[in-house]
Amino acid sequence: MSSRVGALSVPVFDPAGSGYHTFRIPSVLARGPLVLAFCEGRLHGAGDAGEIEVVLRRSLDNGRTWLPPQVVSAAPGKTCGNPVPLVDPTSGDIVLVTVHNGADAVEMSLARGTDPVDGRRVFVQRSADDGATWSPAREITAEVKRGDWGWYATGPCHGITLRSGRLLVPANHSFVPSSSVEDLVRLNGGHCIYSDDGGVTWSVGFVDRNDGAEINANETAVAELPDGRLYFNARNHQGTGPARVHAWSSDGGQTLDAPYAGIPEITAPGIQGSVLCLPDGRLLLSTPVNPTSRRELTVFVSADSGVSWEPALVVHEGMAGYSDLVLLADGSVGIFYEAGETSSFATLRFTTFAL
Repeated sequence: MSSRVGALSVPVFDPAGSGYHTFRIPSVLARGPLVLAFCEGRLHGAGDAGEIEVVLRRSLDNGRTWLPPQVVSAAPGKTCGNPVPLVDPTSGDIVLVTVHNGADAVEMSLARGTDPVDGRRVFVQRSADDGATWSPAREITAEVKRGDWGWYATGPCHGITLRSGRLLVPANHSFVPSSSVEDLVRLNGGHCIYSDDGGVTWSVGFVDRNDGAEINANETAVAELPDGRLYFNARNHQGTGPARVHAWSSDGGQTLDAPYAGIPEITAPGIQGSVLCLPDGRLLLSTPVNPTSRRELTVFVSADSGVSWEPALVVHEGMAGYSDLVLLADGSVGIFYEAGETSSFATLRFTTFAL
């Protein structure tokens, strides 16, 4: 396994002097030499709650240099986050799906569905000028969030545009517990949402639910395989099985071929990961691999459509967190990730590599 990355490795978001306390939750999209790096700008603290804005930096040269940060989605008294970008192939617009909730709401109350006013709501925006400007956020919660779901999260990572033209966003949810003593940890599930009209209307695809102790699918990523199947890879949030789980879909995300299963050869600390299908059909997966702390951000490769995985590259040996993979116009791979010396999310960095 190589531990070398490309010569390009730059900090994209650093909170020092930015007006933000912390940047987290990276998501990246590339089209030609244009690279869009989204994240959450957390204004007053590092936690998941509080006033949070979706911010963006754009690169016009494959990630070598970056334009100044811009705010894409923000509202007073709101948490705006989980950015998932993708491209509408018909109009050429960039479509961005995000989730909002009240800034004072905490995940456990949101998961129990006890805070309907400030609960998790889903929004979509568009840009017709490569991300320079954005439409106002339009709510699509009624289309994509079922009535018995409490927690809701898109990604966090990029979405994909299928060869059919379908826009597909990986997501996860929690079922509202039937009693006050029901274990919330056991109520997570993966799902996806999709649009067949360029992001105008949206529908829910597959819905996963594992009530056993082994698998509790959470933050979800997706890639389209050369044979047209979809590969879903998710965090196993406090399940007793392996840290990462996966599943396949043969019908464009409508259903899963089989329920999520564990990936025994991958260790991880319980964290988000990203997947990417290369032009030659190989799959990549990025995740920290230290089982007890967020360290050693590693890229794995699969030559058999995700059935088995091997470590290929260590991107960052120190503390590192969430990440997102992207194929660049020059054929190299970019990874946008959280990393630092004393914190796994001190800065967000962009690094390129080739396998």
